[in-house]
Amino acid sequence: MMMRGGGWFRYMHGHDNKAKPNVTRRLLLRVLAYAKPYRPQIAGMLATILLTTGLGLLSPLIFREIIDQALPQKDFAKLNLLALGLVVIPIISGGIRIWQRKLNVAIGEGVIYDLRVSLYHHLQQMSLRFFTNTKTGELMSRLNNDVVGAQNAISNTIVSIITNVITVVATLAVMLGMKWQLTILGVMVLPLFILVARRLGTRLQRIAREQMGYNAQMNAMMNETLNISGALLVKLFGRIDAEVEHFDRRAADVRDAGIKRAVLGSQFFVLIGLVSVVGTALVYWVGGMLVIRGEFTIGDIVAFATFLAQLYTPLQALTNAPVDFAQSIVSFERVFEIIDLPLEIEEKPDAIHLSAVTGALVFEDVSFRYQLNRSHLLSDVERIGRIDSVAATRSGNPAQKDNGASTGGAKHQARELALEQLAFHIEPGQLVALVGPSGAGKTTLTYLIPRLYDPTAGRIKLDGHDLRDLSLRTMAENIGMVTQETYLFHDTIRTNLLYAKPDASQVELEAATKVAHIHDFIMGLNDGYDSIVGERGYRLSGGEKQRLAIARVVLKDPRILVLDEATSHLDSQSEALIQDALSHILRDRTSIVIAHRLSTILAADLILVLDRGRIVERGSHSALLAREGVYANLYETQFSRQRESA
Repeated sequence: MMMRGGGWFRYMHGHDNKAKPNVTRRLLLRVLAYAKPYRPQIAGMLATILLTTGLGLLSPLIFREIIDQALPQKDFAKLNLLALGLVVIPIISGGIRIWQRKLNVAIGEGVIYDLRVSLYHHLQQMSLRFFTNTKTGELMSRLNNDVVGAQNAISNTIVSIITNVITVVATLAVMLGMKWQLTILGVMVLPLFILVARRLGTRLQRIAREQMGYNAQMNAMMNETLNISGALLVKLFGRIDAEVEHFDRRAADVRDAGIKRAVLGSQFFVLIGLVSVVGTALVYWVGGMLVIRGEFTIGDIVAFATFLAQLYTPLQALTNAPVDFAQSIVSFERVFEIIDLPLEIEEKPDAIHLSAVTGALVFEDVSFRYQLNRSHLLSDVERIGRIDSVAATRSGNPAQKDNGASTGGAKHQARELALEQLAFHIEPGQLVALVGPSGAGKTTLTYLIPRLYDPTAGRIKLDGHDLRDLSLRTMAENIGMVTQETYLFHDTIRTNLLYAKPDASQVELEAATKVAHIHDFIMGLNDGYDSIVGERGYRLSGGEKQRLAIARVVLKDPRILVLDEATSHLDSQSEALIQDALSHILRDRTSIVIAHRLSTILAADLILVLDRGRIVERGSHSALLAREGVYANLYETQFSRQRESA
């Protein structure tokens, strides 16, 4: 996977045994920065760690007192007191650990919250190009699996390291005070810990990275095939068995990686356990000889062995800590890859906000190319078992979806530049109709107006200001767009309408839907405005969805309207209703319409004819017909049929 940002990331391939995160000081500081807002909780947790560590050191000393003092002296009072201590200490430690867990969870969940909000905010600022070239499942994997993995680094791994360091230091101090020779003997096995950790740790880390990649692939496939459009496509083409087979491969990869990770982890802890046994046996052997010589008491050796067990457990964890932390860093790398992606459509710090817009638009020699910059995209997720279609899925060109032999015998529209040297101006309140063969660049032109993309060359001006100098809020407030494919949230009709104006009243809602000729239909539903439209509005017909989209833009009441008139899939009644609705909303506002209706073209103040990304003709309907060029050809093949049917 190619990671980016500040030199922290480097090429990592899932099958490279030597691949490992490039953990630098700068990266560690960035990771720890997410814990800064929780410094009070962290301080409280450190205090609880010190308390529980100190209490944990008392039990072995109590054992020594019982064996060496209370039992030989038959001191029942001391025995009772020491036995009570063995009960009270775990109770107190347990209460402190519960409080520690509460603090730990508060930190971990807080980090998850912060990371997810940062990711979601950054993703919302990404350009349309990013979303046309990124799988939804991959994004979901980053927002869920990787964020949780990153949270684990702060709430578990780092906390565990701190706890274990304190425990090791405190335990070693007590052991050295008892018998420094035995202490050295007990820690002599530490190099074996390190050897085992280095051998198996790298393999564990590689498998963890592979598992994340396989999970991303599986999530991507589920998102593609389990939404309404994907499920419909699978059923229509009879590809259920094939998709199940593809999913089976991905799920099998996740399963196999999980098994390998679990087995390797078990091997690691078994070997570490064996190393611990060697150290413990040495201490009992040498300590036993010291007891026989009278240099050590039985209580001393029991206490020392207990301390040794307490020492080995955190030592095991500390030996594996670099591996655990490195695995967590993999998640942080994947999260930071998104956060570090540069914004293609960025607002200037001194951006101008226009409170009132007249709607004058000027295109000055505008050219546009759907050129991919890999630094603006996430790394590819391998699609095992699928046909390689990078050229198709990475084009990022919405106009290319209908490329091919264009209507009316025009030449093929495939080309390098989607738009080339467009120059025209639109006066406030004018209606401009865009016509041309399929794939000529009409949709691309409309995407430049609300700044979904920036021109490759030239500039677009609104009321005399370059769009790049204006605030994004200015365009969002003053430009309304009805796309060819209407998108509705899986929610109520009311919620979908209020998306345009959250504070709109019921009266305003009804006024907008009446303009769009959809109010009577809504009132005929069982739940009226509270009816659920279904996934992507699939409970509604094409005409009903488009009329809802028109009502939504009426509610917004933008000064500039961009509209893609899609009528090919509508019945005559729906088309008549939509045509009447459009006649109302196009009035007295600057409108740019990809025209499919003869009535819109006849009403237009200016007709722009596009072919192969260029404006080849412009003018009124009658003037363009007289030229007997591209427009006249389109009129004869498309619009004349509408005139005859009318």
